[in-house]
Parts: sequence; structure tokens; C-alpha cells
Amino acid sequence: MKTALIVVGIAVSAASASAKTYDIDPAHSSVSFRVRHLVTKVRGRFDKFSGAIEYDKRAPETWKAVVDIDPASINTNVAKRDDHLRSADFFDVGKCSKMSFVTTKVDAVKGDSAKLHGELTMHCVSKPVTLDMQIGGEEKDPAGRVHFGASATGKLNRKDWGVSWNKILASGGVMLGEEVELAIDVEALPR
Repeated sequence: MKTALIVVGIAVSAASASAKTYDIDPAHSSVSFRVRHLVTKVRGRFDKFSGAIEYDKRAPETWKAVVDIDPASINTNVAKRDDHLRSADFFDVGKCSKMSFVTTKVDAVKGDSAKLHGELTMHCVSKPVTLDMQIGGEEKDPAGRVHFGASATGKLNRKDWGVSWNKILASGGVMLGEEVELAIDVEALPR
């Protein structure tokens, strides 16, 4: 399940002279995931994360984001399951207390869509990930402050990060799927 979250870094950042720096607003953002459990999919999220995004609409190839996620903040709305996810069987938050995502590049830009590439560190392992990104753009709120928004989705194999706990079922199948679906929605405010 854990692989899903880190991806919160879906937001982007630009290194050009006219790039604006935004801080992620956790009250209006989410980092969530889905993973198969037996015969359906279970949803979860991370409640604590922060990060910064630099964005320049005219220079998408330079967008970047740096995002930190607290894996101990995992929330599937079932306390016993969340405790298990924090254990050495999954996120091992006692040993691996930080998750992060850092953009490495953005490409395949078509209008407001792009591929977001980055380095995801989870369960003390760093691996590259690629997400499908949709830019929501910039918009002023009633007070005149500009907000930036982006969403990203993707799939990860949790075993790539050493998260391999599972149980064999009587049918010969396994309790948990290896593939984790990520969904990240970010709204950010100017620094």
C-alpha cells in the first residue's frame, strides 16, 4: 500500500528566471492510493506532507517539486490496519521515518498534460517514478492571492521499494496486490 503516497510530489517547478515558488497547502491537497485487498481495492492517504513547487507556464521542461511525506501519517480509516502499515512489514516508520519525492524532469508536454519524472524515496529505498500530470493552472482567490494547482496519477509496484509483505490464500492467490495506484492533487500558495 505504501508506495502510493510518496508521489505527492506531482506538483512541478521551474528553474527559469520568471518561475514562481509555491508552498503546498495541505488543507487543499491530498496524497492518496489504492491497492487490491482480496477481492476489491482499499483506499488510503497520507495526512502529513509539505513541499515547494516552482512553476513557469512558459518553461514546462524546467518544472520541479520537492515534497516530504510523513509515512507515520498513513490513514486508511482503520487504526489496526494503519498500525500494521507503520510496522516493519510495510513502511517501517521506526527505521524509515521519511518519504520524499524530487522531480528529475518533465516531458511529453501537451497543453496542460505532461509526464512527471522523479525520484521517490520510500521504505529507505530511492527509485525513479513516472506519473501522468495534469496542470490545473494558476487562479486568484477572492483576496487576490494566486494559487497553483496540479494533479498526478500513476502506478507503482510496492516490491520495487522492498515492501513485499503478503499472505497466501487458500485459493493460491495472495491477500494484497503488488500494484499501487496513486492519485495526488496539489494546491499551492505563493511563498
